Amino acid sequence: MTWSFSIGRVLGSELRVHVTFFLLLAWVGFAAYSDGGWAAAVDNLVFVLALFGCVVAHEFGHALMARRYGIKTPDITLLPIGGLARLERMPENPMQEVLVALAGPAVNVAIWLLLVALGAGMNAEALARVDQANADLLGRLAYVNLFLAVFNLIPAFPMDGGRVFRALLCMKMDRVRATRIAAIGGQIVAVGLGFLGLTSANPILVLIAVFVFVAANAESQDVALRSVARSVLARDAMITEFHALTQVDTLNTTARAVIQTTQHEFPVLDPDGVLLGFVTRNKLFATLASDHPRSEPVTEIMDRDIPQVALTSGLEAVLNALGNGAPAVAVCTRAGVMVGYITRENIGELMVIRGR
Repeated sequence: MTWSFSIGRVLGSELRVHVTFFLLLAWVGFAAYSDGGWAAAVDNLVFVLALFGCVVAHEFGHALMARRYGIKTPDITLLPIGGLARLERMPENPMQEVLVALAGPAVNVAIWLLLVALGAGMNAEALARVDQANADLLGRLAYVNLFLAVFNLIPAFPMDGGRVFRALLCMKMDRVRATRIAAIGGQIVAVGLGFLGLTSANPILVLIAVFVFVAANAESQDVALRSVARSVLARDAMITEFHALTQVDTLNTTARAVIQTTQHEFPVLDPDGVLLGFVTRNKLFATLASDHPRSEPVTEIMDRDIPQVALTSGLEAVLNALGNGAPAVAVCTRAGVMVGYITRENIGELMVIRGR
């Protein structure tokens, strides 16, 4: 995920923090300081950090359960609205998906039980003071973990309850339709959360609503794409008419190619047609804006880490590569000569043409 950085590896997954997480810490600290001074600010920051420790544990619940079914979790990212475990794929066996989805809330329930056993207060008075800096830390964490477990079980995609709902629907219908229904449920919930956040002047609730709405739509589109991908080979989806650059081309030459074509990415080939890398319009514009000499070779700014597939490779493998951040996937012959390339945009166009 862009705008995030790694803080290490835990249990085989990279733990990342999004930069906006620090904006949340700054906002929480400033709001608490304004109300109660430094003591309140420190107390609230400790609570938020402890809470996000529980969120990380929640995400590792998903990751470790997915690992039982041979699914890796490359990274887990901390966001202002929670955590995001990026699984290589979701299990398509409905019961396996149910167990992976429920593993996260189960961790929150286990933390809640542990905190209660350690003496966390669970009475009405403690609940009323859950947002106060001078309240019992264990009690606040206990209530929030119970809330996270219950909230995540709402049957609306992409929350865990929505994934359970989708898995149960998959027992009666195809996965694309089941995901679409679960996603619509998620977007209805998002609209409700957004309205509640606006009427109560709660920016965090509005942020959660936006995330749920966008994520539900993105998941629905991704599942539909993968459904099409299972019946399509790389050679059926690749772009075959394109403007290629050479090793001797400069930034100035590439800038002219951008103007003269509609391409957003340009392959750089050696004299034998072997791929050296790709240059994207965005990378070119950023380089030109930084006053680099236009006579500089284009090879200085190209992305060399470009996945390559064979003509007969399945399109789902291409989607996996694009999901890891590659600007394109090159389609090459056995001799290594590039004959075409695939982007997420032209896969989307293929899906529209096929009526999916």
